[in-house]
Formats: sequence, structure tokens, C-alpha cells
Amino acid sequence: MLRLLDANLNRAREALRLLEDYARFELDHAEWSMSLKRIRHGLREATGRLAAEAILHRDTPGDVGTGSKTAAEMERGGLADAVVAAGKRAGEALRAVEECLKTTDPAAAGAVEKLRYRLYDLEHRLALTLRPAGRLENLRLYVIITTALCRRDWLETARLAIEGGADAVQLREKSMEGGELLARARRLACLCRDRGVLCIINDRADIARAANADGVHVGQEDLPAVEVRKIVGHRAVVGVSTHNLEQARKAIADGADYLGVGPVYPSRTKPRDILPGLEYARRAASLPRPTVAIAGIDAGNAAEVAATGVKAVAVSSAVIAADDPRAAAAAIKAAFAGR
Repeated sequence: MLRLLDANLNRAREALRLLEDYARFELDHAEWSMSLKRIRHGLREATGRLAAEAILHRDTPGDVGTGSKTAAEMERGGLADAVVAAGKRAGEALRAVEECLKTTDPAAAGAVEKLRYRLYDLEHRLALTLRPAGRLENLRLYVIITTALCRRDWLETARLAIEGGADAVQLREKSMEGGELLARARRLACLCRDRGVLCIINDRADIARAANADGVHVGQEDLPAVEVRKIVGHRAVVGVSTHNLEQARKAIADGADYLGVGPVYPSRTKPRDILPGLEYARRAASLPRPTVAIAGIDAGNAAEVAATGVKAVAVSSAVIAADDPRAAAAAIKAAFAGR
């Protein structure tokens, strides 16, 4: 029993350290990092007396399990895989420790049980942040379609924007009735699917799911990303508009796939009282999520925005109100040439 306890204490501490460092260094989340540290220290306090005795019974050379490995144990597809594996390993190890302690120290077993439940909550929160980046890897130009701003038919405008280089197209119709919005969302999703670009619906997670769109984009006054995710599912893309680093970090913690950052310049489409500007875009670009700069961007300033390090730019009237949306999109996309 002491050997079993020693092995699982090691597993738990190692896994908790990896989770703590992920929260600390990847997410810059002080609260989660400290919570995981407290679980590690709580485990030491609950098991200190037995742990000191258990280590005396350690026999690594004589352990028949050290050579038992599966192929999956020796492979990790990336940091996300390592974090998921650590979360599972920590929970399993804590349960094993708890069961061992029940045979000798029920009070300590109860303390470890509480730590295990705290871990489960943190594991859930960390899991929300583990988003695949592959679908956004080539994102550079993001075009927002609003019928009132289009000089041509809205769907034709979307098609021309895609031909000009748009990698994602968002349907943004704030006042449109649900039935008409769903019909348009389905038509746009079909076009985007045929052309291999992302179809995003503004605000309406229900419409995005019903239309089989690729995802949804929400603002600070809309449903938080963590609630949107429950509607659209794990595979959907969720974007969040942010205006400062605090909002950006919260969006990441809530499971956002990308961050809208801005306004970068004064917007003719959506005037605001705030202007975080290029400096916020530059700072947000270092966060562990793709960033999409928005507001007032056109062919004349797109290169300046791209130089901040953002992943992409989002535009509306600069493309959809142009005489030639294809050419307008291509001119903006050129700012990312070579990236």
C-alpha cells in the first residue's frame, strides 16, 4: 500500500505542476495558477506523514510496471494533448491516494477528496482554453457582410470578396428577423463551404448552429463564449470582440478561438467612444489566440495593421461598399503577402 501511495503521490504532483505551469506561462492566469499550487500544497499537508514513510518503500529498479508503455503514452500532438493527459492523470492519482488513505487515515482521505473535486473544476476551466488552431491557420482577411452597406447583391458581394482572397465571411444583420436571417445564413454557409472559407454568423449562436455555419462571433454585450460553446458545440469557431487585455484574457478563459481586437481606427460602420488603436492590437498579438484587428481598415492602412503582428484584419465597407469587391479584397489581402 505504501508503494502504491508513493507512486500516485508522484503522479499527482507531476501532473498538477504541468497544469499549474500551463495556467501560469501559457494563459498568464494568476488565479488558476495559484489554485493549482494550493492543491499541490494541500496534498502535501494531507499526506505528509505517510508520504515520508512511503518513499522509503520505493523500488524503481524492481517495479515491474516501469517498462510497460503504450504507443499513445509516448506521443503528444501538442501542448493541448499534454494538458489533457495531465488533467486525467492528476484526477486518477488523487483518487488512488484517497482510497489508500481510507485504510489508515480517513480524515486525510476526506481532505484529498476535497482537493480532487477542486481539481475537477479547474480541469474543466482549463479544457475550455484548449482550442485547435488549425482551422484559423491561414486566416488573413475576414470580410463582414451587411446588406445595407453592399453596393451589389449581398451574396454576390460575398462571392466576389472570397474570389479576392477573403478567408472568412461573417454575416452581420442586427435587425433582421430570425427566419430571413436563417435563410441567408444557410445560403452563405453553402457558398463558403463550396469555396473552402469560414462562414461566421454575428451574435446568433442558434442561427449559426441551425445553418451549419462554421461558427459565431459575439461582442462584449452578448452571450459569453462559454455559454455560446454550449449551443454551437466543441467543433465550432467562436470569436469574441475585445477592447483591452482584461477582456481578451477573459475571452480566452471562456474558450474563444480568436479575438477581435479594436477599434484600431475610427469606424464608419460602427462608431465607438473608445479607440484602443494599434497599441492594443500589438499587445494582443502576443496572446495565445489568433487576433483579428477591426475598424477603419482599408488598403491604405492594412500594412500598418499587419505590422503589429495580428493574425488577420476584419473589414466591412472597405470591401462590400466598393465598386469592385474582388479587387478591394485583394488589395487588402496583399498586406499579408509573405506571412
